[in-house]
Amino acid sequence: MIGEVALLELGIVVITLAIVAGIADRFNKSDIPLFIILGILLGRYGLGRFIDFYIGNTPGAELFIELGAELGVMFLLFFMGLSFNIKKLLKHKGRISLVGTIDLLNFAPGLLIGYFFFQDIMAAFLIGGVVYISSSAVISKSLLDLDWDKTPEGQQMLERLVFEDLAIVFYLTIISTFLLGEDVGIYGIGLNIGFAMLFIVVLVLFPYLKPEIFDKLLKTGSDETFVLRAVGVIALASGFAIVLGVSEAIAAFFVGVAFGGTEHLAKLQRFLYPLRYLFGGIFFFWIGMKTDPTLFWGIGTLLVLIVVASALYKFFTAYYGAKFFKLDDEQSTRVGFGMITRGEFSLIIAALASQAVGPYSTEVITETIPAFAVSYVLVMSILGTILLYRMA
Repeated sequence: MIGEVALLELGIVVITLAIVAGIADRFNKSDIPLFIILGILLGRYGLGRFIDFYIGNTPGAELFIELGAELGVMFLLFFMGLSFNIKKLLKHKGRISLVGTIDLLNFAPGLLIGYFFFQDIMAAFLIGGVVYISSSAVISKSLLDLDWDKTPEGQQMLERLVFEDLAIVFYLTIISTFLLGEDVGIYGIGLNIGFAMLFIVVLVLFPYLKPEIFDKLLKTGSDETFVLRAVGVIALASGFAIVLGVSEAIAAFFVGVAFGGTEHLAKLQRFLYPLRYLFGGIFFFWIGMKTDPTLFWGIGTLLVLIVVASALYKFFTAYYGAKFFKLDDEQSTRVGFGMITRGEFSLIIAALASQAVGPYSTEVITETIPAFAVSYVLVMSILGTILLYRMA
C-alpha cells in the first residue's frame, strides 16, 4: 500500500487545491498562479527548508503526484482538442491563418533574448516557445466571465488561440523528440521526428477514414463503461506516443479532436471534465513543487527584459492585427491586453525541459528554464488578467 504518511500528503494536496480554487473563484481570477505558488510553498523548496515534513517527502506521494501531473497534461490537451471544431476551422481558415501568421512574430523576443543570455540554440528555442504561446484556459475563462465570447474582439482572440494551439502542438512534437530522446545523432533525431510526424498523421487521418469507429467505441448504455473506454483510449494513445519519444500531450490533443467529432461530445465534457480539473490542478501544483524559487534571483534581469519586450510585442501584434479586421480602438485594445496572458502551455514546455535527457540534460535546460517559465507565467497571468478586466 502507499502508506499512511503518503496518503496524508495526498490529502493535503487535494484539500489545499480546493481551498485556493475557491479563493480564485471568489475573486473571479485564474487559479493557475495560486496552484503554482501552493506547490512552491508546500514542497521541498518551501516548507521543506524549515521542517522535515513537506509534500513529496515520501516516495509514494511523490510518484503519485508525478503520475497525476502526467495525467493533468494529458487531460488538458485532450480537452483542448475536444473543443476544436474542424468545420468551423476550415470555414475561417483564411482569417485564422492571417492572424496566426502575424502572431508568430511573438516567438522572436524570447528567441533573441534567450540566445543573448545563454548562447544556446535549444535554450533560446525553449524560451521562444514559453514566450510565444498565450493561455487558452485563462483567456477563454476571462471571455466567458466578461461575456465577450461572442463579440468581435472575443472571436479575434479565439481565432488567434486556435492558430497558436495548433502551432504549439507541432512545436511540442519537435522539442520532445530532441529533449526526451537519447543522443542518437542528426540521423537518429531526424528518424525520430519522422516517426513522430507519421504517428500524428495517423491520429489526424484515422478519424476521417474510419469515423464510425469512435462513435461505436463510445456507444454504450453504461456510464462506467463509457468513462473507462474514453480514458483507456486517451491513456493508450498517450503512452504509445511516449514510447515513440513524443510528448503524451500531442496524442491526447488529437484523440480529443477525434472524439470531438462524434455525437458523444457533451457526454465526454460532462463525465471527464472533473478529471481534467483534478489532475490539471495537480500538474500546476507539481510544477511549483519542482521549482526552486531561489533560482528566480539569478534570472531577474532576463525575466524583466522578456516581460517588457513580450508584453509590448504581443499587445501591438494583436492590436494592429485586430485593426486590420476593422475593429475599433477599444476592441483592438481588448484583444491586445487579452493575449498577454501566459499559462498552461508555457508550463508544459517547462515540464518537458525539466525532464530532458542526453546532451540536453544541462542545468540551464532542466533547472533555469523551468524556473524562468514559472516566474514568467506568474507575472504574465496576473498582468494579462488585470489589464483585460480593466477594459470591462
